Amino acid sequence: MSKTAEYLNLSTSIDADFQGSLTAADALELLKAGNQRYLSQAPTTRERSALLEGAAKGQAPYAAVLGCIDSRAPIEEIFDAQIGDLFVARVAGNTVNGDILGSIEYACKYAGSKLVLVLGHSSCGAVKGAYAALKDGNLTGLLERIEPAVAPVREANGDNPSDEAIDTCVANNVRLVCDRIKQESEILAGLAADGSIAIVGGVYNVATGEVDFTVYS
Repeated sequence: MSKTAEYLNLSTSIDADFQGSLTAADALELLKAGNQRYLSQAPTTRERSALLEGAAKGQAPYAAVLGCIDSRAPIEEIFDAQIGDLFVARVAGNTVNGDILGSIEYACKYAGSKLVLVLGHSSCGAVKGAYAALKDGNLTGLLERIEPAVAPVREANGDNPSDEAIDTCVANNVRLVCDRIKQESEILAGLAADGSIAIVGGVYNVATGEVDFTVYS
């Protein structure tokens, strides 16, 4: 039986035994299958009371997702995820800092998650702000972290970007954040190097609901 089939047969929240049976590839397949259920409008159904009862005993999420705060990208819904399935960190532009890294380190080293997904999305407002070199309050520092993904595209396309140029920046940002996770976290880089986890990147299309998982793998 595939891990997706096992997952769909669960009657309560994920436990440590199921989590421990997964590889990083299995965790990625669970995300992909969840997105397909979301697209086909065929969500899983588990009793809320059973999920809460299981969650009260502990947590064993199979993946950690770093996404944007954008209201159009509801991460658990995108992956048809239930209570206890995912660690989710959200910040504008799905960028990374020490607090985010520490959170993901906890998710993987101490709570057993098998996968880190950096999830960008089309038409990202934070990326548009970085492209426009917006400077305002605490946004200034946040958008500066996205600037390396934007600068080469702005240089090639000018100051008035097309939707395609913005989406290129979004994909660049996902790849750079994945690289930064490995560069700035010895813990996560080590877990990735020995195969305990995988660090991957994707882009969610806010118009179609589909996640492109080919951005970074």
